[in-house]
Amino acid sequence: MSTVYDVTLALLGAAILLTAARLVRGPTPFDRIMALDVLAVLLVSGIAVRATARDEPASATILVVIALLGFVGSVSAAGLAAERADRT
Repeated sequence: MSTVYDVTLALLGAAILLTAARLVRGPTPFDRIMALDVLAVLLVSGIAVRATARDEPASATILVVIALLGFVGSVSAAGLAAERADRT
């Protein structure tokens, strides 16, 4: 079963690298905001896989906090996009 966890973590790592490239390249601020949101989801996924592999229920608190931060970021990005759409 550890092979499944290793492969999953490797794929999540590759996704994090690709998302970080999108974060750096942009080209718009909205692309960067969405890349940060995707990074938050990938981080939560990686911590969940690690917690499952090591049978650590204490990581649930960290998962909830990071997920809430990602949610707040998404709502803020949607508000920013709506505000910009109203100005044009």
